Amino acid sequence: MDEISRLPEPPQLSALMRDRPVALFLDFDGTLVELAAMPDAISVPRNMPTKLRALSQALDGRLALVSGRSITDLEKHLGQLGVAVAGSHGADCRLASGQALGQAPKGISAEARASLSGFAQKEGLDLEEKSHGAALHFRNQPEKERVAHDFASALSDKHGLAVKTGKCVVELVESGANKGAAVHAFMDDRLFAGSVPWFIGDDITDEDGFKACQDRGGRGILVGEREETRAGHALADVTAVRQWLGI
Repeated sequence: MDEISRLPEPPQLSALMRDRPVALFLDFDGTLVELAAMPDAISVPRNMPTKLRALSQALDGRLALVSGRSITDLEKHLGQLGVAVAGSHGADCRLASGQALGQAPKGISAEARASLSGFAQKEGLDLEEKSHGAALHFRNQPEKERVAHDFASALSDKHGLAVKTGKCVVELVESGANKGAAVHAFMDDRLFAGSVPWFIGDDITDEDGFKACQDRGGRGILVGEREETRAGHALADVTAVRQWLGI
């Protein structure tokens, strides 16, 4: 039995909420919804927005979605949620009121975008353009993983960007954007201050969120399995996450 399979399930959310004020930070793809071949192919339950708002209210507003997607993209699938949200890998944070925390994401240069576009066309990869960056998807061509990562690394060095890796995707964003920074930004707000933060996520980029929660006295919950993780607890899959959250 490997290390990840021995991670305990988290205590029931209701029990955590009885002990101290809780803040929840939730990844989206692979955590609240199943992964799909391409970002627009996901299936979102129709009642999910309503249930997320209800959960946020039960937590006195201390719930935030923290996603690699832009906020505009999240709203395309979820509508105007009315909960706190961090898009663009934490580069764009907003409270439930819509008030911004910090500066808006800067995005990447036209030169970097052109280089990514040319590479994707040459290698036959799917390029996802985003306001804050761009992502190369190789789910349909897993043998291209190494070449995609090598190209992204070289391009990041040239343009001073950050590389974000995920399940069958590599992404370039502005330097300094990460989900841990989003957690700290929210926890510094008076609404979240004094609560115990818990981060739920499935991917490598969520490890920054796990660490930030640890730094703030909380924990991380890994969805699925991974050989190394900062999470202290695990849930098996998206279905288990929804059950744990009560949504």
